[in-house]
Formats: sequence, structure tokens, C-alpha cells
Amino acid sequence: MGRLRLEKGAFRHLYAAFAGSVRHKLMALVLAPLLLGVPVLLLIVWVWGTEGYNRLMVNKVSADLGTAEEYFDRVQTRASVHLDGLAGSYRLITALDRNDPAGLARILQDGAKAQRLDYLLLLDPSGRTEAQDRSHWPVVRAAMDGKELHGLEVFPPDELEALSPDLRRRAALELLPTRNARPHDAHSEERGLMMVAAVPVLAEDGTVRAILEGGTLLNGNLDIVDRLNALVYQEASLPADSAGTATLFLDDVRIATSVRLPDGQRALGTQVSQEVYDKVMGAGESWMGSAFVVDQRYVSGYRPLTDVSGKRVGMIYVGFVETPLRKALTRALAGMFVMFLAVSALGTLASIRWAQAIFLPLERMSRVIQRVENKDDSARVGPNPSQDELGRLSRAFDHLLDSLASRREELRRWGQELDRKVAERTAEAEAANQTLRQAQQHLVMNEKLTAIGELTAGVAHEINNPVAVIQGNLDLLKEVLGDEAAPVEQEIRLIDEQTLRIQAIINKLLQFARPGDFAGYAEDADVNAALSDCLVLTRHNLNRARVTVETRLEAATSVEMNRGELQQVLINLVVNAMQAMTDGGRLILESRDVVADDFEGVTLMVRDTGHGIQPADLSRIFDPFFTTKKQKGTGLGLSISYAIVQRYGGRITVESQPGIGTAFTLWLRRHARFTEQPSAPVFSARFLD
Repeated sequence: MGRLRLEKGAFRHLYAAFAGSVRHKLMALVLAPLLLGVPVLLLIVWVWGTEGYNRLMVNKVSADLGTAEEYFDRVQTRASVHLDGLAGSYRLITALDRNDPAGLARILQDGAKAQRLDYLLLLDPSGRTEAQDRSHWPVVRAAMDGKELHGLEVFPPDELEALSPDLRRRAALELLPTRNARPHDAHSEERGLMMVAAVPVLAEDGTVRAILEGGTLLNGNLDIVDRLNALVYQEASLPADSAGTATLFLDDVRIATSVRLPDGQRALGTQVSQEVYDKVMGAGESWMGSAFVVDQRYVSGYRPLTDVSGKRVGMIYVGFVETPLRKALTRALAGMFVMFLAVSALGTLASIRWAQAIFLPLERMSRVIQRVENKDDSARVGPNPSQDELGRLSRAFDHLLDSLASRREELRRWGQELDRKVAERTAEAEAANQTLRQAQQHLVMNEKLTAIGELTAGVAHEINNPVAVIQGNLDLLKEVLGDEAAPVEQEIRLIDEQTLRIQAIINKLLQFARPGDFAGYAEDADVNAALSDCLVLTRHNLNRARVTVETRLEAATSVEMNRGELQQVLINLVVNAMQAMTDGGRLILESRDVVADDFEGVTLMVRDTGHGIQPADLSRIFDPFFTTKKQKGTGLGLSISYAIVQRYGGRITVESQPGIGTAFTLWLRRHARFTEQPSAPVFSARFLD
């Protein structure tokens, strides 16, 4: 009890000393930001730094996983393309015509060796060989219907045995005990994850003459996983003491991996952790973040792998060792903390020194006040050579003691005048700053648009030169080789097609950069004839995509527009509609005369029953370089089309609903109103069938 009273007395004494001293208050005010704010700031830096590091790591591993998936998909697609090429090769067709078993066997053996396939079979149209019935596999059934199909399949041990005893032996893996893994009843994994493809061999009348089926076993396929790892984690992409890894899983078992065990052996037969398995294989979601891999933590990315039927059968993984990066982060934050502490210490010393220049004059004035209260009329602060606010205050204080009454009113008037002037200056400065900010924003926007146009034109020009050289040498190659070019005729054709595609992209870039150079003269254009010509030009692709076309051409009015540019816009819309109907559908083309208050002309509607446009993408479809076609589009088609239509005073409206379809409507004037000022496009998520 006595101790408590002693503590309360000490507290009251400390509070009284603090409350009655400007020195103590000023010192507390000066030191509080350093002694309290710096620790809080360090904590914020630690939290933000850690969160930023985690986000950075997740973003990196997400990008790495995307690269790995693209490569893995490209490997599967390449195998299918090679099989398709073999199916249409002269050598195979000739051997089939001659019914030459020995020749066919050599062709299959050479094809499997060239494409690194573990098996390559020639099946009859019903999906059978002399020894096996393979019609139960989805890829074979698709080939029986005349379609090419590739993907992943899980082969049970007896299927591997039927193909080759060696395949069954290679697929078998002993399961190794793994920390944090889900319990397993089996002690080995004998199934095989196979990358399979099947293509039809078509007769001249289009019927299926035979089927080529091939596959590559992924169990123990270190070549694929090492190439994948080398592609994702190239040299110098990670710190020297970190390492990138890649893995293919069958269910939760590593069947091909670059992850190493402590003894240096590859971790084949180990399992993924229970936490990752539940999210990826159980829920079908991606895993991004820190995860336990075999014997240490990695910054990891997992995504499920599905077979041809869409069933989850495994996972693809990329990741890198987290410990070196975590140590680097800790060292960086520790160095920052030391720097903060050093700066705070220096700031504290400087603050104390500067505080003395404030509280010493204040203490002298406090003593003068006490003397005045004690009726000492001669009390004065005295001369103060300082030119700061306190120096002026001390001199004004002395003067105030000489003529307090008369100066009180004068000081009040000066204060009001000062406030008014400060307000006026503040308002003038704010107005000037606002004008300056607006001018700067306008200037920056103009410079950005100019830079984009110059950059686009420059890039297109620089690409055009090597493309011209490629095209010229390709023509020379075909001319020099003549008939000897037959074995690589398909490859030459592919190069030719891709060169033309590059030239088309260049033209789109130039048209975006310098639209005025591509503008044609205006003429009276028959919209119905233009639509019909577009159908003739795209009919082959529409038939191949199983798209039926309905036309409702009711317009009788011509429009003032360049016919070539009109066809360019219509073909772009028709091709986009066809690409939106991946499983076939209906393409509806309509033309109508329109007479309204401020519009006389024709409306052309291009309407499809495809997958529609997502609401989040609808407002961006006319933006330059925006595309949802990944590697297949440049994002300039709709932007150029919109610019062409509005140049003649027309406009484009869009209605779309995901899962139902999309309708583009062109509003074309009978008499063009040429303009260069862009207007906002009209969008709608509503779609009336």
C-alpha cells in the first residue's frame, strides 16, 4: 500500500513538472515523432515489404506456370500436327494403295522415331488392329468421325502391356515416403500418363481410310520436364543460390520432375502435400504461393491437368527454392531498419539542439511575465539578435509592455489584414496550379498519342523489310528446287502463309498509325452487293466452321463510302463472328433502310450465335491492341473498322450477351459526313434473339 502511494506521488510530481514546463512539452513534441513514429513506420515497412514480396513471388510463379503450360500445350499440339502431316504424306498413301505391310511398318517405325513417340499405330476405320481394339479411346473415336484430337490419357497397366512390355516397366514407380503427403494404400504407381493424339487418314472422297494413333509416355520422361525447366528458368532468372524446378504429376505422384532428393536423385515417386492436393485435384483450382516440396519450401505454382474427357488426372508444377529469396528480403529489411535507426538518432540530436533555440527565449519571456505580475514595471526580455519568429516575438513583447493598450487594437487589425492577404494569395496560387495541371495533362496526353503513332509506324516499317527478304528468298527457293521441293511442300506453304500473315499485321499497324494514308475515295456503294461479295470470299471458311448463313437483305438505298473499305469492315465482322462460333452456329446478315431525324441511310447487322462478349470486355473491344484471341489476333481489326465507319459519319453499335451471341450494327449514311473527331461507341449487354 505504501509502495502504491509512493508510485502515485512520483507520477503526480512528474506530471506537474511536465505540465508546468515549456521545455518538457517542447522536448516531448520534438522527440515523439522520432521515438513513436519511427517504430510504427518500421513496422509498416516490414508488413508492406513482406506483403509486396509475397505478391511479387506469386506473380512470378504465376507467369512461370503460364509459360510452362503454353510449352506443354505446344508439345502436345506439335505431336498432333506431325501425325497429321504423316497422315497426308505421299509415302503413307502410296503404301496403303499398294497394301504393303512391310512398307507401312517401316513408315510407322520411322515416324515414331522422328517424333520421339513411344508407340505409333495404324488402325482400320473402326479403330482396330489385328491384335487390339482401340475404339474405346476418345481420341480414336474422334478420328473415326474424321476429326483430329490430342490430349492426355491415363493408361492402366494392361493397356501399357498390350502396347509394349517395356512401356509397363518404364511407367512403374515405387512410392517414396513424403512429409505432409496424403496417406496412400498402394506402394507403387503402375499406371502411365500418356500424351496421345489420333488423326484420320482420309480418302479422296473424304471418308476415313485409316487412323494414325501415337503417344508419348510421360512417366520418367525427363527430357520433356528438363526442357520445360530450362525454358521457364533460364540462366540468371533466379539468384545464384536458388534453383527452379518443374514437375508432372499423375494424380499426386511425381512421375517426371527436376526436383532433387537430399542425395541428389530425382524425386520420382514422391507425393505432393495434402494441402496442395485438396485444392488442385480436389477443388480444381490453381495453387500459387509457398508450399512444402519433398524436403523444403518452394515458391510454387500448381495447376490441374485434365484428360481428353475433361477429368482431372494430374498436375503441372513449377517453382523455385524460397529460402535464398527470403534471406535476401530479410537482409534488405534489416539494412533499411539500421538506416532508419541511424537517421533517427541523428535527427534526435539535431532536434534537441534546435529545440534549445526555441525554449530558451520562451523561458526568458516567462520570467519577465512573472516579474510583471510582481509589479516590476522595468522587466524586459532585452535585446535578442535572432531574426526568426521568436526573436521578433521577444522584441514585440518588450514593445507591448511599453504601449499595451494602443498596440492591442493595432495588432488585431494587422492580424485581420494578414489573414485576408494569405487567403487571397492562397486562392490565386490554387487557381494558377489548377490551370497548370490541366495544361500539363493535355500536353502529356498529346505526347503519348504522338509517341504511340510514331512507334507503331516505326515498328511496322522495320518488320516489313525482313519479311520482304523472307518472301523473296522463299519464292527463289521454290523456283530453284522445283519438283524437288515436294517433300517439304507443306513446310514451304506454312512459311508462305505465316509471311502473308505478318504482312497483314504490318498493314493493320500502318493503318492504325496513319489512317489517312489508307482512306479511299467515296462512291455510291450497294450494301447488298458488298455483303454478297463478302460471303463469296468467306464461304469456304464458314462451311469448314459448320456455320450456316441467313441473309435478310431489304435495303434499297446505296451509301456514300469506299466499297473496298466497306468490304474490309464487313469481312472483319464476319470473320470475328465465325471465330466466336467454335462449335458451329448461325450467322445472320441483315440490311435495312433507315430514315430518322438526323440520319438517312442503311443499317447493316452482322449477328452470330457464338459465345458472346463478357461485360468486362465489352467497353474495350474497339481499343487498339485489345484482343481476347490470345496468340491469334492483333487487336486492331475492330479499332480500324470503327475508325473507317466514323470517318464517313457513320457509327457502330454492339449488343452482346454471354452464351447467346453478339450483334454488330453498322449505321451508314446515304450522304457521307466526313469527320476526324472520334465519337464514343454504343454498347449493350442485352441481346434479343
